[in-house]
Amino acid sequence: MLLNLQGADRPLHRRIYDALKSAMRAGQLGPGTRLPSTRTLAADLNVSRNTVSLAYEQLVAEGYVVAHVRSMMAVAHSAPVRALPPAARPKISARPLLSAYGRRLTADPAMPPAGSYASRPGLRYDFRYGRPVIDEFPREIWRRLIAARARHGALDTFGYGPPAGYGPLREALAGYLWRARGMSCDAERIVIVNGSQQAFDLVARVLLDPGDKIVIEEPHYQGSRLVFEAAGARPIGVTVDAEGLDTTRLPPAAARIRLASVTPCHQFPTGVIMPLGRRLALLDWASRAKAWVVEDDYVSEFRYEGRPIEALQALDRSGRVIYIGTFSKTLFPALRLAYLVLPPALVRPVVAAKWMADRYTAMLGQEALTDFITTGRFERYLRRASTRNAARRRALIEALKLHLGDRVEIAGENAGVHLLVWLNDIRSRDIGSIIARAAGVGVGVYSIHPYYSRPPRRAGLIFGYASLTEAEIRAGIRRFAQII
Repeated sequence: MLLNLQGADRPLHRRIYDALKSAMRAGQLGPGTRLPSTRTLAADLNVSRNTVSLAYEQLVAEGYVVAHVRSMMAVAHSAPVRALPPAARPKISARPLLSAYGRRLTADPAMPPAGSYASRPGLRYDFRYGRPVIDEFPREIWRRLIAARARHGALDTFGYGPPAGYGPLREALAGYLWRARGMSCDAERIVIVNGSQQAFDLVARVLLDPGDKIVIEEPHYQGSRLVFEAAGARPIGVTVDAEGLDTTRLPPAAARIRLASVTPCHQFPTGVIMPLGRRLALLDWASRAKAWVVEDDYVSEFRYEGRPIEALQALDRSGRVIYIGTFSKTLFPALRLAYLVLPPALVRPVVAAKWMADRYTAMLGQEALTDFITTGRFERYLRRASTRNAARRRALIEALKLHLGDRVEIAGENAGVHLLVWLNDIRSRDIGSIIARAAGVGVGVYSIHPYYSRPPRRAGLIFGYASLTEAEIRAGIRRFAQII
């Protein structure tokens, strides 16, 4: 502990007493704060232990400090506290000299996003997209896996890890992707990253130069567009219709497009699924244009009718597809684990970029996830979560039809963890007041408009349902219907 021992004309124990009391009264040592032992503080201040004991005894006598078991000292909850004076602020230029990257990164006033997935106070029924139901995750099993690895893990668990990720996890993912997504890839082509956002960032760093043209869906996932724009890319929006990205509107092969970013298995945010014909057309275009295709497969695990759909990567014969998968929507966002499946030519540069960015992804979570997958628990949990999500999706559709009828149009396929709902008799410019009125009755709803470069004429809302019970969904939609 660092203390300013002023006043050389006073006894040393009194100067320690004054410094500690001043810190408590100023709020720097708040009520309940544990103080260093007399031995520790004496060593920190290079004084005798008896000197520190005298200071502590005086603080105890005056009620500033209480003694607990084993001579542990803590600031008393009744200790008087006064507010700290405002700290002097250094004078900083209002317009710091930023790099071109820094200027691009802050050009959008919405950057950085403020609490994109955080709970909003006062919302009893929050239909925010992207929030899985944490309460039903098998946390006790996960705790045991983490504890076992922490107790018995190899030394590598607590040291530096490989930048490409934990080898056994990459092997487990290769097997899972073959079973679930029809993908044939070896572990050497998989790179573990800290969330899908880092995956987009590494792709942008390795493949894009300022001025490069890229294709994005219209509407699209904001997170990927912002990363590409920060890298200096020039996005070209291609319309999404009832069958996903309209491949007939792709730029000509001679247009020198660097990459296309797509969500073919459950387009975000519309929820439509790209049929086989368009997938093959997209791959053919990428081969002719020598463009990369970034496949954001963010929630393909949740499909409630029909056979599982092959990933675009499984159809790729030219080595043009970069596949991104994540555990944020299937397990929990705080895990911060995602992965890339790369064409062989991109493995080395992406691993180098990963090493340069943050060296490696924390090992303990990777090891626990490996055990979760290899013991079969991951796929069993996905089956239970899919059954649960399907029931909640049905409850949402039934409630919308019951309370709003033909005033709404429900878009998207029977998959994912959200619905796009068009409000047929409400104009786009009125959506802000609808959202505010809904919040007033405890219902959180969210506009589709931020995902468009040019907002559509009619109002649209995204309803996430994974984190609500069926009863909550019905009650929330009933309240929402009352305000419109």
